Amino acid sequence: MRVLRLTLTALAVGAAFVQPARAGLFEDDEARKAIIELRAKVVANEDAAKQRADQLNAVIQEQLQPLRRSLLDLNGQIDALRGEIAKLRGQNEQLARDLADTQRKLTDQSQSVEARLKPLEPQKVSLDGREFQVAPDERNQYEAAIGLVRRGDFAEAVAALNAFLKRYSASGYTDSVRFWLGNAQYGKRDYKDAIATFKAFIAGNPDHPRAAEALLALANCQIELKDNKSAKRSLDDLIKAYPSTEAAQAAKERLRALK
Repeated sequence: MRVLRLTLTALAVGAAFVQPARAGLFEDDEARKAIIELRAKVVANEDAAKQRADQLNAVIQEQLQPLRRSLLDLNGQIDALRGEIAKLRGQNEQLARDLADTQRKLTDQSQSVEARLKPLEPQKVSLDGREFQVAPDERNQYEAAIGLVRRGDFAEAVAALNAFLKRYSASGYTDSVRFWLGNAQYGKRDYKDAIATFKAFIAGNPDHPRAAEALLALANCQIELKDNKSAKRSLDDLIKAYPSTEAAQAAKERLRALK
C-alpha cells in the first residue's frame, strides 16, 4: 500500500511538473502562429500597397502621357513661333532697309525735280524801287534786250524791247522797258518814235524814279528835231516837277544853252 501510495504521489508530482510545460509549449505555438499570421498580413498589405501604387502609377502615367504629348506639341509650336518671329524680324529689317532706300531715292528725285523746276519758278525782282515776280524766261528776255541797249546795238535793242512788250504786256518790267525803248530809239535817231515813247512813259508814270530822266531825254529829242520851243517847255516842266534831281540841273544848263 505504501509503495502504491508513493507511486501515486510521484505520478501526481510529475503530472504537476508536466502540466505547466505543456501550457508553455502551447503558448509558444500560438505566438509563432500569430507572428506568422501578422507577417502574412504585413506581406499582404505590402503587396496590396505595391499593387495600388503600381495601379496609381499606371493611371498617372496614362494621364501624363497626353500631357507629355501636349507639352511636346507646345514646345514644337513655340519653336515654330520663334522661327516665324525670327523670319518676321528679318523681313521687318529688310522692309526697313527697303523703306530707307525708297525714302532716299524719293528725296533724291524730289531734289532733282526741284532743281529742274527751280529755273522755271517765278523769281522776285527789285527794279527802280519796285518788287515784283517774273518768270525766268521773262527775266532772261528783258536782260538780253537791256544788254543790247548798253552795247549800243540800238536797232536790235528796239526790236527786242518791242517784242518783249508784245509778249509780256502785263510784266513788272513794262515801265522800265518803255524807258529803255525810248533811249534805244533816240540812239537809233528815231526821234519822233522816241518822243512818243517818252511822252507815254511820263504820262503813265509821273512818280517813276526815271520820270525826270525821261523828260530830259524827251527834250533832247526835241532839240535834235530843232523844236526848241517844245524842248524849252519840256525842260521847264522837268525843273518844276523834279527840282532836286540831277536831271533838273542838266535841264537848267540846256535852257541856258538854248537862249
